Amino acid sequence: MAHRLCHRLCRGVLLAPVLALALASASMSHAQDVAAARRAEPAREPWLSRDDVRAFVAEMAAEHGFSVRELERWLAAAKFQPRVVELMSRPVVEPPKWFEYSPQFLAPARVDAGLAFWNANQAALGRAEERTGVPAELIVAIIGVETFYGRYTGSHRVIDALTTLAFDYPRRATFFRGELREFLLLAREQGFSPLVPKGSFAGAMGLPQFMPGSYRRFALDFDDSGRVDLFASAEDAIGSVANYLARHDWQRGQPVILPARLEPEKRDGVLRRLDGGLSERRSISAWADDGVTADALPQDLAPEPIGVLMLEESAVDASHWLAFHNFYVITRYNRSRLYATAVWRLAEALRAARGTS
Repeated sequence: MAHRLCHRLCRGVLLAPVLALALASASMSHAQDVAAARRAEPAREPWLSRDDVRAFVAEMAAEHGFSVRELERWLAAAKFQPRVVELMSRPVVEPPKWFEYSPQFLAPARVDAGLAFWNANQAALGRAEERTGVPAELIVAIIGVETFYGRYTGSHRVIDALTTLAFDYPRRATFFRGELREFLLLAREQGFSPLVPKGSFAGAMGLPQFMPGSYRRFALDFDDSGRVDLFASAEDAIGSVANYLARHDWQRGQPVILPARLEPEKRDGVLRRLDGGLSERRSISAWADDGVTADALPQDLAPEPIGVLMLEESAVDASHWLAFHNFYVITRYNRSRLYATAVWRLAEALRAARGTS
């Protein structure tokens, strides 16, 4: 879900198989507790009999001109999804390490499929890169990481997921009520029934997994069909991903990450600045004073502050990188340092493979 929500919230944590097994084991007792609690719950009150839902209907009718009868019909058809609440409420586990997280995204099958997607959509990717400065390989990589180029776009009916989270997930109810509002407005604008689309358990949709609010703000009719279709139009998805990054200040021609060198005597001080594998952003001169340098920096490097990124290459080894402005732009799509790095590494693999194909 583009986004600005963490990867776990919008699409679930995309875990490597080894971590998925650990998660299943760690959360088994939690799942049993949830199931037992659900069996003990009384019958659910219909949404339309609740004051908060009635207030939402009245607001949508008054502020956006919806028919009360139509809103009631849609919300009556929406189904509570306990699995969605469970996925949002799953117990916190230790985040994956880079060496656990990355293999699924950098596997040859994903690179090969990305090359096929690139070849099939070369003209649209070229237009998007020319207009926005966002590299074609990066656009392909985001779609590849999000949905494997459209193969896996989600199986939850969006109205079910958003209504469940809007009214039965108190911790983020305000956010998801807003996304339910955006979804109904989107359906009206684009001329589809809100009872039809499917997406992630958090309501993210289409090839690039845009949340409804992002769909309305950043999606483009890039194929000039007269409507924005992120579900079936690869061109619209390509233009929309590029537009999203450009609107979040992607800098044409600037780097994303570069290998960093840490002076051994200052290494411990630098590592103390890392919080979850990523530091605060500082000027390059401040980092140099602390013993962080790179072998080669672009001559036209933008003046924005940069961070230091740590990647766990194995259980005992780590690499360190300078993270530039464009890295943080990718994290506007998803806040995870691992996600942003996986996108860029996949983009590099696609560019290299295309250069040799």
